[in-house]
Amino acid sequence: MTDDSPSPSRNLAPRFEFIEWRLVWEGHLNRSDLEARFGISTPQASIDLRNYREAAGDNIEYNATEKRFVRSSGMKPRFLRVSANRLLLQLRALVNGVIKRDDVPFSQLPSVDVAPEIVRDVRITVLQTILTAIRSKKAISIHYRSLTSTRWRDVAPHALAFDGHRWHARAYCCERREFRDFVLTRIERLGRLRPASFDPENDLAWQNKIELLLCPHPGLSEAQSEAIQRDYDMRDGVRRIEMRLSLAYYFIKRLNLDIDVLEPARAQIRLANLSEVEAAIVRAGKESKELCAEARGCR
Repeated sequence: MTDDSPSPSRNLAPRFEFIEWRLVWEGHLNRSDLEARFGISTPQASIDLRNYREAAGDNIEYNATEKRFVRSSGMKPRFLRVSANRLLLQLRALVNGVIKRDDVPFSQLPSVDVAPEIVRDVRITVLQTILTAIRSKKAISIHYRSLTSTRWRDVAPHALAFDGHRWHARAYCCERREFRDFVLTRIERLGRLRPASFDPENDLAWQNKIELLLCPHPGLSEAQSEAIQRDYDMRDGVRRIEMRLSLAYYFIKRLNLDIDVLEPARAQIRLANLSEVEAAIVRAGKESKELCAEARGCR
């Protein structure tokens, strides 16, 4: 609901949002749509539409030829926060089985598909235990499989992070006395919780953010550069993205922003302040480790 909108009753609010959703994304609706969605009677659906027209009559018209309500040409939603990105994310989640069909209230679902994703299933017990450790501010023993070894590690997680492909536990490593990321799907077994003394504020790569400056690859033609600027919603040739230092590392790797040998048409973008970001990541890690040297750690 927009800030200047009247506040409908608790029962009416979701119905007003639904009315505007259908008007925005399908352009029309009938009384029967409200009846089916909310399990209400035809008289109640008529009352809801009358109430909506009293509150936002400029948004809706009745088309006698089509025998249904349609979106007005100058519609300005008052009870729905409209987001194309949110709808597309919902469609993606629907195709991937994350949400149900009713969560996307199209009367007729458009044909939609997404490229297959490599799903990394996190075990429920792993996530439950990590969340418990975060809430209780305790350490947990994990049998962890890294690329170099498989062994028990004592870690004290304080946050969860998604790098675009995998979920991590952001945690204080009791052995190395520094903050690191642990991929949740690589945790094979769980040990016991134990007391831990650490300060998440000392995780400077997590606590501090930096602005990344994305720009078109300089090797692109003018027409190609303009296409990339539009694709990435750049302003004056730059897309500014703020993120945590710990996630900036993964962002750079995922988009190959630290590789200079790619062809311009394949690379498409460059990070204008790559050296600044990399230096900030290294500096945060060094300073954070110095702060952790004095902590009591895990017991």
